[in-house]
Amino acid sequence: MDPTKTGPIALSEQRLRWLEARQRVLSQNIANADTPNYRPSDMQPFGKVLSRNLAEQTLRTTSSNHLPATRHVDARVVKEPRSANRDPSGNAVSLEHEAMRVAETDSAHAAALSVRRRYMSMFMTALGRPQQ
Repeated sequence: MDPTKTGPIALSEQRLRWLEARQRVLSQNIANADTPNYRPSDMQPFGKVLSRNLAEQTLRTTSSNHLPATRHVDARVVKEPRSANRDPSGNAVSLEHEAMRVAETDSAHAAALSVRRRYMSMFMTALGRPQQ
């Protein structure tokens, strides 16, 4: 049995992939803070991504002619709606807002990594292997 394919470990790894993609999107927002008419983006909330993936898990192939369901994080980037807080060049990036989202993402990353480490430690203990 591979513990990384089910349960809390798989969930934390899926969360880590989503957080990695979100960090990439937020860094693009910050990098384009001076680009005229740039609208910041963000990821779909992880809850939506997770519920979509859970719905996919109910799909089973009962025949060799059926296509298998995909199991990847649907990390769709969503442009933020136009806001009134734009500078004269039309840029809507707020560095303060982006810094808050980066910090939030960093905290969530640390929590997901901690969950993964703790569960892997439990499996190592159950197998009688020394912890690292």
